[in-house]
Amino acid sequence: MTNIPENLQNATIVIVGASSGFGKGAALKLAKEGANVVVAARRIDLLDELVRDIKAEGGNALAVQTDVSEQEGIRNLAQKSVDAFGRIDVWINNVGVGALGYFWEIPLDVHERVVDVNLSGLIYGAHTALNQFIKQKGGTLVNVGSIDSEVPLALQNTYAATKAAVLSLSRSLNEELRLSGNDEHIHVATIMPWAVDTPWWTHAANYTGQAPRMAAMDDPDLVVDAIVKACTNPREEMPVGIKAHASNIFHQIFPDLTERMSASLAKRESNKAVSAPHTQGTLFEPMEEGRGIDGGIRARMKKEDTA
Repeated sequence: MTNIPENLQNATIVIVGASSGFGKGAALKLAKEGANVVVAARRIDLLDELVRDIKAEGGNALAVQTDVSEQEGIRNLAQKSVDAFGRIDVWINNVGVGALGYFWEIPLDVHERVVDVNLSGLIYGAHTALNQFIKQKGGTLVNVGSIDSEVPLALQNTYAATKAAVLSLSRSLNEELRLSGNDEHIHVATIMPWAVDTPWWTHAANYTGQAPRMAAMDDPDLVVDAIVKACTNPREEMPVGIKAHASNIFHQIFPDLTERMSASLAKRESNKAVSAPHTQGTLFEPMEEGRGIDGGIRARMKKEDTA
């Protein structure tokens, strides 16, 4: 592979979804590696706080308030990044909102919003980034998918469908880059984690009647490290952690059995949780809760399991 930086010193990296979770964790680590980090999300107060923290450690960062489902917002993000740093070396499409519950019990406007953010928003970012990369003759696009990209999961129906679309799009893009002769200097990677303890669960719309949870959640640092690695060593498909690798392989060999086991696991875990009212989460409006990298879900699960 060519045109991939051996280190991240002075590389310009755009990260959407950077106000919490993977995006925030990746921004902090990439800034420590010497990258110019452009952080984007709807919660500008948290982005400003993140930029202050990065600069206090000697890093370089810029905050741009962005709703990824708006094309103009994505164009504005790219333009401000180029204006500030001259180019974009890596674009991290950390896009993902969820809706939990039986498909028919989740309102249609919630399904529509999941698609608008997870698929349309990611497409806007990918399209903008690739045009910039072609113009400057180099760059890396990192799309954050999920193990749901390969293994469809009950009670996460439309979310899983959009994450399958993310992987399919990434595969198509890599082939189109090859066909057009751009594959030597432009690369597309897809990160595929297992369930991870981030604020995603707090922010998800939830129509299950129980607080969200999942078995054997991974620590967010595992995924943050994979995102950072993808900036200098991108691969088309990057399952993260033992559970994601195992699920991916097992599904290829025994697809029906894997899907039944995954569905039963999701339902069994949901049944263990405390009751919770239906909520749209942060799909339509941001919320104050869920400001960190870790979501605190494992700690709550431990209390539920011992109650």
